[in-house]
Amino acid sequence: MWQSRSTVAGFNQTSSVISFILLGLSAHPKLEKAFFVLILLMYLVILLGNGVLILVTVTDSRLHTPMYFFLGNLSFLDICYTTSSVPLILDSFLTPRKTIPFSACAVQMFLSFAMGATECVLLGMMAFDRYVAICNPLRYPEIMSKAAYVPMAAGSWAAGIMNSVIQTSQAMRLPFCGDNVINHFTCEILAVLKLACADISVNVISMGVANMIFLAVPVLFIFISYVFILATILRIPSAEGRKKAFSTCSAHLTVVVVFYGTILFMYGKPKSKDPLGTDKQDLSDKLISLFYGVVTPMLNPIIYSLRNKDVKAAVKNLVTKKEFH
Repeated sequence: MWQSRSTVAGFNQTSSVISFILLGLSAHPKLEKAFFVLILLMYLVILLGNGVLILVTVTDSRLHTPMYFFLGNLSFLDICYTTSSVPLILDSFLTPRKTIPFSACAVQMFLSFAMGATECVLLGMMAFDRYVAICNPLRYPEIMSKAAYVPMAAGSWAAGIMNSVIQTSQAMRLPFCGDNVINHFTCEILAVLKLACADISVNVISMGVANMIFLAVPVLFIFISYVFILATILRIPSAEGRKKAFSTCSAHLTVVVVFYGTILFMYGKPKSKDPLGTDKQDLSDKLISLFYGVVTPMLNPIIYSLRNKDVKAAVKNLVTKKEFH
């Protein structure tokens, strides 16, 4: 369990800890088997739902538009995000006090952080796409050309990955010289920082700046976009026209509310000051984190499938072709 030096992501690391122990739900063994089955089923739904969305957006020529290109990226991102953490979570349900190597912990933290930050930016890009489609439909093909929407998606990925490199490298360069027990399912960055035997004020400031850039700015951008969208929809004279215009962005708006609503609930709820309530607080935090990491990616393809006629038609067409063959 001890070593003098190790290298993580190209950085020299001075630390006495070479592995971490993930507590997961080991304090609640009765919940582990039930949650194993539940999370496994959800993960399979995530793979199936998002996999089908990627397939139809690639194979159906009618869906070769900016909106569905972004949707395909979102589905691929959700698969990557859950795959970076769910297998580890499932293993922790089967193995009490799951041990994870220092380097594997860094990789898992990097992937989760990168996917989360990328999704924040990508949802903002999707809001801009809906803004142009509703508020400036005549110039939509010109503004949202392939030369524009491909770099927008690539920029989302690049920004998320760059942020994750900075945050993960800063966290894993800290000295960990004592406690190596992470009270979580995965190597969640806040849980890992609590174990460092050094001043983490730089990390806290860095994460605060990152939260402003990747949470506050996209939320503000999405809010402003939908103010203009709503104003434009209300100016449409016919009720049928208003309904049709709103239906083109209702799925994205629903996904945004679920995604950011869960984040705000997870980090914005008041902490219990009662020492006797610490265990319940920890369990509550873990389950909310689990909801954010598994339920949201599962809901995305369901929301887009139920609220989008083009996607439903493409899926039906895909199934019909399979049956025909």
